Amino acid sequence: MTITDLPDALASSGELSVWPASTTPLPHGDLAVGGVSLAEIADRFDTPVYVLDEGEVRDRCRTYRAALPEAEVLYAAKAFLSRALVRWVREEGLGLDVCSAGELELAVTAGFPADRIVLHGNAKSPRDLESALRLGVGRIVIDSPSEIARIAAAVGPGGHQKVMVRVVPGISAGGHAKIRTGTEDQKFGLSLADGSAQHAIARVLGLPQLELTGLHCHIGSQITEVKPYLVALRRMVGLMARIRGAHGVVLPELDMGGGHGIAYRPGEPALDLTALARRMRAELGGACAAAGLPVPRLVIEPGRAVVGPAGVALYRVLAVKHTGDTVFAAVDGGMSDNPRPALYGVRYAPRLLGRHSTAAPRTTTVVGRHCEAGDILASDVDLPGDIRPGDLLAVPVAGAYQLSMASGYNMVGRPPVIAVHEGTARVLVRRETLDDLRIRDIGD
Repeated sequence: MTITDLPDALASSGELSVWPASTTPLPHGDLAVGGVSLAEIADRFDTPVYVLDEGEVRDRCRTYRAALPEAEVLYAAKAFLSRALVRWVREEGLGLDVCSAGELELAVTAGFPADRIVLHGNAKSPRDLESALRLGVGRIVIDSPSEIARIAAAVGPGGHQKVMVRVVPGISAGGHAKIRTGTEDQKFGLSLADGSAQHAIARVLGLPQLELTGLHCHIGSQITEVKPYLVALRRMVGLMARIRGAHGVVLPELDMGGGHGIAYRPGEPALDLTALARRMRAELGGACAAAGLPVPRLVIEPGRAVVGPAGVALYRVLAVKHTGDTVFAAVDGGMSDNPRPALYGVRYAPRLLGRHSTAAPRTTTVVGRHCEAGDILASDVDLPGDIRPGDLLAVPVAGAYQLSMASGYNMVGRPPVIAVHEGTARVLVRRETLDDLRIRDIGD
């Protein structure tokens, strides 16, 4: 298909900088991702619909492996998980970080080796731990003192389980207060400042059925600067040195978590992975040399940075309303398939798809169909002034923490996920139907 001059200008303007690398402008205002027309996907599979570029996911996995070949890279499954994604991650050589029995069981039944899986969670249920021990996960990250006895009892006197201890290093980093996890005033981990982490480590070392393989910390999400990771790393190495001094134990692993920030709109900053890898490697080597420690194996847990930029959400405009100076474009999805704007003010850059408009841009707020004033997908964005019902809107950077956080609010059903790759489209997760919702309701 011939590319017109207008789409060529679009491609060179930077407007597609946050879209998957495979994105190609097509005539009539359409875009192709993974070689497949987005407008055709909307027509074929209806809307709302999530499109996931398999090639982009795989390329991002390879980028992490290339940047940190000496490290263990775990994909953070909470960002988004499906059977196909499990296969992609496995084939690209990454491990998995899961937070529940549900994520764990899906991964293992899809063929992922349990010994390459790490189980997280600040409040692991009995089922979480039972599944982890039965399936043989590689490590369990201890997040609270009570978990130590629970895990040891479940393992039994003749059993063995590798564990890590999650430490709060006292670092404030992240794109919003609700996703900052390295400080004392949140629910995750054990404090370095008040001695809780040190006490938990001593308890674990005293239990023969638990093998402490290393320390873990995760300082937040959507972090775009390298410095917070370096500060946290120095504090973690300092703790490892104190553990060796107090207990004579040299820990072989250091998990620095994830939270690597990405750009959601053109011009926004993103974490420089090359710089992060280079400076963390140097910092780890220097800190360990100064402490007289061997360099532990580094573990990192990217999720959003792997799958976020690979996703595109497609919506149909249902209604357009002019209220004073505000234009509202209401679409057929909303907070039931993407609660992130309502939760912590995430901003997206939707664009009109499937037709060219000569109308001047007008500041528009894209809202969802749900009965909440906070059901806003994108506030104050420039869209053509002639936006109208039936128009197709595409929202890039939609691969992470959208469908994985989706709800059944207003019983509209969750959208499907369609994978695109080398010119073909296939369903990964089917649309949730009204029959699905009715089947669960068994009372009268």
